[in-house]
Amino acid sequence: MSHHPDPSASVTPARKRVTPPSLAQLVAAGDKLVMVTAYDYPAAVAAQRAGVDIVLVGDSGAQVQLGYDSTVPVSVDEMLVLASAVRRGTVTALVVVDLPFGSYEVSDEQAVATAIRCVKEAGADAVKLEGGGPVPAARIRAIVGAGIPVMGHVGLTPQTATALGGFSAQGRTVEAARRVRDDALAVQEAGAFSVVLEAIPSDLAAQIHPLLHIPAIGIGAGPAVDGQVLVLHDLLGLTQGRAAKFVKRYASVLDVMTDALAAYAAEVRSGAYPAPEHGYAMPPGILDSI
Repeated sequence: MSHHPDPSASVTPARKRVTPPSLAQLVAAGDKLVMVTAYDYPAAVAAQRAGVDIVLVGDSGAQVQLGYDSTVPVSVDEMLVLASAVRRGTVTALVVVDLPFGSYEVSDEQAVATAIRCVKEAGADAVKLEGGGPVPAARIRAIVGAGIPVMGHVGLTPQTATALGGFSAQGRTVEAARRVRDDALAVQEAGAFSVVLEAIPSDLAAQIHPLLHIPAIGIGAGPAVDGQVLVLHDLLGLTQGRAAKFVKRYASVLDVMTDALAAYAAEVRSGAYPAPEHGYAMPPGILDSI
């Protein structure tokens, strides 16, 4: 029998539970916000113990956790399974759940219903949705109106990357830069408590940041924002192939896992495992009485 890790065993000083208002307080105090994705209980526990401020159950889990080739196929039900596991592993961090593609675009009513499921069924503290045009802004307004905090996401929006010309940096022309700026302001005006700026030039993020009175969290947006977010599997070295330019790998966990599994397989095949110390003994005489 294996015992699950304890999320309360933090390696950082004890802290109060993070909320949308407390994020603004942290920023006002000059603190940088730390956000990371997680898709299961052990990852959530690790993020909790490390003192992460925000844990995002991102639709990126479609690719790195569920094996889809993009974020588009993942369903609400699949996201809720991932989010429920993350919630159980998180004590103080703010848990934000991505609304997957197709779960909020049709109507305000659809968006509110999906957000409610994230809160009621998975224990989410907030939800996140992509885009800053009239439709996303309307959905943000409706969800916030229903009492659920919303995080916005502008710049590169993976769910609609095809319409943006692929997975490339956004805001590199005058027109595109204006669109990113206007999207960020629209998200703010709609009532979002925070906004993610993804894959935009650092100088553009630095120009947009002073226009915002909500925390801006960057991913490939340079340092002139209020915090940073990375996909857990990217920073741990669990993904293969060429990473995005903004990714910094802090470990090579896939190599460690592969080496450990290869060693296990070799010992099973050679008979070295299990050794006597890995087995259970019977009291003397029991076998004679069977």
